[in-house]
Amino acid sequence: MINIRLKKLIPRKPSKNENHDTGISLPLGAGASTASGGIAQGGRGGLASASVSRNSFSVSNISAPGMNSTARDKHNSSLPANGGPNPFYESLPSFRDVPSSERLNVFVRKLYLCSYVFDFSDPSKNAREREVKRQTLLEIVDFVTSGTGKFTEAVMEDIMKMLYANLFRSLPPSSRENSKSDSYDPEEEEPSMDPAWPHLQIVYEFLLRYVVSTETDAKTAKRYIDHTFVLKLLDLFDSEDPREREYLKTILHRIYGKFMVHRPFIRKAINNIFYRFIYETDKHNGIAELLEILGSIINGFTLPLKEEHKLFLVRALIPLHKPKCVATYHQQLSYCITQFVEKDPKLGDTVITGLLKYWPLTNSQKEVLFLGELEEVLEGTQTGEFQRCMVPLFRQIARCLNSSHFQVAFI
Repeated sequence: MINIRLKKLIPRKPSKNENHDTGISLPLGAGASTASGGIAQGGRGGLASASVSRNSFSVSNISAPGMNSTARDKHNSSLPANGGPNPFYESLPSFRDVPSSERLNVFVRKLYLCSYVFDFSDPSKNAREREVKRQTLLEIVDFVTSGTGKFTEAVMEDIMKMLYANLFRSLPPSSRENSKSDSYDPEEEEPSMDPAWPHLQIVYEFLLRYVVSTETDAKTAKRYIDHTFVLKLLDLFDSEDPREREYLKTILHRIYGKFMVHRPFIRKAINNIFYRFIYETDKHNGIAELLEILGSIINGFTLPLKEEHKLFLVRALIPLHKPKCVATYHQQLSYCITQFVEKDPKLGDTVITGLLKYWPLTNSQKEVLFLGELEEVLEGTQTGEFQRCMVPLFRQIARCLNSSHFQVAFI
């Protein structure tokens, strides 16, 4: 039997409306793990151990955070390559060195500095300026975590500009596209790691702390963390860097829990990603992470299940057994499927019929996965539903018994 272990995410206080009928159940489903175990100062350790300088810097002549690529390249070309004095930077005080009434203004100025995006293709280029930005990012993360006061709408707008500038970029070409071989195996190949991760990680940590902060009012923030923002986050799930997908999984999960108004849209948007993956591209790096989020969401559904949720099972989850790379996300998929059967045992017939429809004919490894999932589903299936599908089921089992593959024949 499939043994699925659940790991806890970052703890937080649940809201009163957390277990809505289309709600969310913490922790995440199969294979979930904590994305924000701390920001490393060189790879390990937490925020508390990070050495933050007392003085950071600000860009004095910088364009708006949402500058286009041409303007950004112009600024980058103006930066000195030898790490010498930079005319674009001016000294900014630490939060500890200013009175409480001025800290929000300093926070906004630091946000503008952090909106500047560097080119990480050359490790030696702008090393000093990149370190200044990294230290400043650590400072604004600490500022959000400290809960010094409610964020105004103007500050939220500045926060969004910084997040848009850093996070929402074009992902590099996938290794699959670069590989001319049809036998590309994502489990065997090393994933591409984003060289900008020393900055991206802290920006993701900032976003996570901002979303879960009690100082972030959901009614106001929903105008900035809107459908466009959610769609751009979902686009990033196709990143090859597993560290980025882990953060995205945790952040989207928290957004789903905090912003109830966005829940139907998030489910529909994830469905669309699955449809495009199944019927068009057959390529996506974040299916497993999206299924982990959905596993938690399904666990929070109340009975009786809505028709919308049953259609999701039939139109999205069951067809996910079709792609060749199902092994990369089968554990999470099986968890979602069994959650549905546990919620409503009458769905057992629907699931078994769907498994038989997509049963692999020439792939023994997939057959082993299907047989293990079938065992889990049968445990929750009632007698009436089993009788409706038992004839085609036993025919398939008979074919498996005659398989030349020993694992299929004796499982």
